[in-house]
Amino acid sequence: MNTSSQATPKRTLLIVAFATVYIVWGSTYLAIRVAVETMPPFLMAGARFLIAGTMMFVWLRMKGVMMPNKSQWLHASIAGVLMLLGGNGLVVWAEQTVSSSLAALLVALTPVWFALLDWARPAGKRPAAYTWLGIIVGFAGVVLLVTGHNSSSVNAAHNPWGVVALVLAGILWAAGSLWSRYNAKPESPWMNAALQMICGGVALMLVSIFHGEPARFHFAHVSLQSWLSLTYLIVFGSWIAFSAYVWLLKVSTPARVATYAYVNPVIAVLLGHLMLGEALGPRALWSAAVILAGVIITTLPKRE
Repeated sequence: MNTSSQATPKRTLLIVAFATVYIVWGSTYLAIRVAVETMPPFLMAGARFLIAGTMMFVWLRMKGVMMPNKSQWLHASIAGVLMLLGGNGLVVWAEQTVSSSLAALLVALTPVWFALLDWARPAGKRPAAYTWLGIIVGFAGVVLLVTGHNSSSVNAAHNPWGVVALVLAGILWAAGSLWSRYNAKPESPWMNAALQMICGGVALMLVSIFHGEPARFHFAHVSLQSWLSLTYLIVFGSWIAFSAYVWLLKVSTPARVATYAYVNPVIAVLLGHLMLGEALGPRALWSAAVILAGVIITTLPKRE
């Protein structure tokens, strides 16, 4: 009886955490686009993570969470720079010259990098056959979705360096996620998330300064919509969703956690339909069904 009562909350938490990452991060595509309309991209991203991480760190310390040691700061800085500067930063930079549809397609390769890097690490395990099947089915669904939704933008001329940046972003995000999973970190997953956001935010700010963004930034030129979007990214995208993601890395498998990369484009397309009036045809619904099938296959319980 005790085992059952303990398993139910854990399963509920897993469902809530996955749903949070799926839905909230899917909505951040829209929020980022609105935020960077009147804010420099690296400055916006750096402010987002630095503010979110610092405020969370202070709150956790006030609640009595133990101060991280030097080793935990080091590992958090590596994970934060890889994920937030390398992963998030390169996506923000690339989307200045690459269509969002093509970006979504290339970012959807992230589960492949998760599986390959997790296999290549020392003592890594080869992914099960059904994991590869789920990855293939999920990616096929994203291809179907992206090539049908605003397909002209997918085939439009683009900067090849932007494409390279997006592929590299997925690899660095997967590498940082695996580093976070397998290296020394605070017992509290929220403190771990706070450290990674602080370190990643500082790295993004340094890149912003290098590009001269602060000198071009003026508060008076920032729209109310951009401020509201930044607030949403801090509260929902960083405090809630990124913390849920870091916790999932601790309690679930990398392949399962990586399924967010398939679901986020679906959420983005649905929000575009609901909030921007973009067309949503049968192809998008079929694509969503294929993606869902891929996620279900990837997250099947492991057979011993």
